[in-house]
Amino acid sequence: MKFNCSKNDLIQALQIAGRAVATKPQTPILSGIYMKASEGTLELQATDYEIGVVCKIEADVEEEGILVAPGRYFSEVSRNLPGNTVTLTNDNNDNTIHISSGSAHFTLLKMNSEEFPCIRPLNNASHFTIRDTVLKKLIRKTSFACANDETRLIFTGCLLELEEEAVRMAATNTHRLSLDQEVLEGYEGDKKQVIIPARILGELEHGLNSDIPCDVTVNISYNEISFSFDNLYLTSRLIEGQFPDYHRVIPSDFKTRVTIDTAAFMAAVNRVSLIARSSEYNIVKLDFSMGQVHISSNSPEIGHAEETVPVVIDGPDVQIAFNGTYITDVLKHVDTKEFYLSLNESLNPAAVRETEDEAFIYIVTPVRVSR
Repeated sequence: MKFNCSKNDLIQALQIAGRAVATKPQTPILSGIYMKASEGTLELQATDYEIGVVCKIEADVEEEGILVAPGRYFSEVSRNLPGNTVTLTNDNNDNTIHISSGSAHFTLLKMNSEEFPCIRPLNNASHFTIRDTVLKKLIRKTSFACANDETRLIFTGCLLELEEEAVRMAATNTHRLSLDQEVLEGYEGDKKQVIIPARILGELEHGLNSDIPCDVTVNISYNEISFSFDNLYLTSRLIEGQFPDYHRVIPSDFKTRVTIDTAAFMAAVNRVSLIARSSEYNIVKLDFSMGQVHISSNSPEIGHAEETVPVVIDGPDVQIAFNGTYITDVLKHVDTKEFYLSLNESLNPAAVRETEDEAFIYIVTPVRVSR
């Protein structure tokens, strides 16, 4: 194998593929990055059996070939090369990889390419196409609400729900629910529900960063999902199990709706939470009355904080308390200047909605506190 490529292109590809390199590999080969040079293209692959990434870049290929390089060392070497162009050579009869750039030359031991579990396109899979901006919005609006606790695996992923002309994504950790919906043009398949690990969705969101809009092709088999766009291909196992019926936790109506300035309220909750964060539940109390919300937190070991923000209250006054993190988390993803906070009694779930997007809803469970 012998090829020349841009150092910047190679580094970017290694950063993308490197996220799928196993940190604690089941077998040593999973710590490697698979490379295939052919017909003006360098293809890089990495997988830890849970997710897989295929990334392609342009290359001047003088001699086609396949090899597996040690992922960590190859990435570190590439980042620190002095020149703008990288030349990589390998003799099939030699166990080494030669990397040159500018005045620098490195030699790395290669790994056995026959042991690498190459990533193959999904066969016999149903598929649909979705705009990258739409998919990125669905991920951004929901995946933050997933659980981090691996003992409750089903809550560590997002539900993807497909039906004619609609695509929904939902996430919950049982204390909060985030749900968004978009129009899906051209889908003619049966209604489908799958649970996608939040990890692959995070990698996908990171990869959807092109300035030029593109389509993403999604393939779904009985236990895997893949996303293909530009020069990237990502694949992941699906989470098995039954996602809870999210419709049951969304109240049918609310007695009070409060219109709140997003930035002002988030900043105030963040400040007041400085006291509350010392406790396990980060409790922030909200008192809606007389055209304002009084925000407060208290810690016997640290002190007390309070602040008021003007609001518009439509309905009865309400006193309620939440985990402050659950409030600031969603406000980071609200795209409108103002938002609606819909409330019932102090122990009933509340809803956050954007003023200009009825499809998005965030349900959060309050915390019981003594008054």
